[in-house]
Amino acid sequence: MLAILKKEFNAFFASPIAYLVIGVFLLVNGLFLWVFKDNFNILNAGFADLSSFFYLAPWLFLFLIPAITMKSFADEFNTGTIEILKTKPVTNWQIVLGKFLASLLLVLIALIPTITYVYTIYQLGNPIGNLDFGSTFGSYLGLLFLAATYTAIGLFTSTLSSNQIVAFIIGVFITFCLFYGFDAIASFFGGSSYTVQQLGINEHFKSISRGVIDSRDVIYFVSITFFFLFITKIKISYE
Repeated sequence: MLAILKKEFNAFFASPIAYLVIGVFLLVNGLFLWVFKDNFNILNAGFADLSSFFYLAPWLFLFLIPAITMKSFADEFNTGTIEILKTKPVTNWQIVLGKFLASLLLVLIALIPTITYVYTIYQLGNPIGNLDFGSTFGSYLGLLFLAATYTAIGLFTSTLSSNQIVAFIIGVFITFCLFYGFDAIASFFGGSSYTVQQLGINEHFKSISRGVIDSRDVIYFVSITFFFLFITKIKISYE
């Protein structure tokens, strides 16, 4: 598994993918949070808060993570190397987990520079240090769980087609439906369908972002991530 993880991770940086994903994520966040005079601009908010970042990040991940994972298996199917990979002394689970962890690691690397946002807000607070660290930690933890779920979904959709663009589109669609679809359904019924909202990713992400780690939210993210990794493993077993 470690060999596959290393191979996949190095492959990201051997092509423009890693640099584009990290660059686009940081550039878009930087523009909206610090440059553009809009509702997301932290300097115009009037209080030391990173809620704008944690609102934008899931939407950016919705497009960037499928872009990372779209070639994971689609490229293997297209070039026929999946058969060679399966003859190696590794199990299908090791193949899936190796690719999953490599993609997730790239997302984490994209997140690391945003720690500077925390320091900046810490210094801008009045008084200095006026920052809710519990909520900030919870939000970062929520992003980690969310990224893992998005990555698992992206890996699965990359097994559905040998065309990377098709895999990307399907990945964005499924991720969008799970993140926002249930909120949209609940809103359609007047916003009173709390049970429906609980089926969506967004509700659990917002719950963790409050700084309270609820076991129900953790179980939800772990279950969704495992489910998509499991069906990915099943899918490649029959290829």
